[in-house]
Amino acid sequence: MVTGVLTAVIAGYIGLVGIIYVGQRSLMYHPGGPIGPPSTYGVGEMAELPLKNDAGHPLMSWYAAPQMNEPVLVFFHGNAGTIGDRAEKIRPYLNAGFGVVLAGYRGFGGNPGSPSEAGLYKDAATILTHLKAIGIPPERWVIYGESLGTGVATEMAHRYALADAPVGAVVLEAPFTSMGDVAAVHYPYIPTRRLVCDKYDSITKIDAINTPLMIIHGAADRTVPQKLGRRLFDAAKKPKFSLWLEKPGHNNLYDFGAATHIIRFVRSSVDQRLPI
Repeated sequence: MVTGVLTAVIAGYIGLVGIIYVGQRSLMYHPGGPIGPPSTYGVGEMAELPLKNDAGHPLMSWYAAPQMNEPVLVFFHGNAGTIGDRAEKIRPYLNAGFGVVLAGYRGFGGNPGSPSEAGLYKDAATILTHLKAIGIPPERWVIYGESLGTGVATEMAHRYALADAPVGAVVLEAPFTSMGDVAAVHYPYIPTRRLVCDKYDSITKIDAINTPLMIIHGAADRTVPQKLGRRLFDAAKKPKFSLWLEKPGHNNLYDFGAATHIIRFVRSSVDQRLPI
């Protein structure tokens, strides 16, 4: 009888692991549906930026040009919702005169396709290539990552650094070391580090981005524990700056003045490097 119970438990565990493995992308990505134009979200100064991704499929982002020689903040959002949901969040940067790109992903906001690590990297690369094509070089970019988007941001900064064209600065909001580490927090009874397909392995790239870095993270974050952000920060090379806030969780850092600190970081770290 004991053997039968043990066999059933093992079979159930294997079945659970199999379900999570097969459905892991549905657990990881929660894309929002089609969106309206920027004006419907209160950012009328932004315009739709329709591009084609590597597969030739439409990729819609939003873009506002910078004032004078201000930098361009390229915002890679997290695993849920759409770029429209980040309109209020990027308002301070528009008010500061920064250019802003709200980067679209495949499968999000009405863009065709299904999200994956490789796919999001390709979408991000498409957007950055466009910025270069319209005359905005990497040293004028502030690559911004939010949650899952920190994996995309780190990968892009890493690529450009390896190509000897480092970006102006990197800002990571609620970042993680790797997706396997995040999954291990939420599923400690499953060998997630071995099973996760979309790894977003930022910890192996962060020391080579070759640009000023700012990490901001809340101590009350239950989605991506602050300890992962701290580990990523420790692995990075200087110049690097951190803002460890006690009260915020995962989604409310901007309620505690995050934008003010980020703008100050950009002013001190990026502006002085821009060509006149």
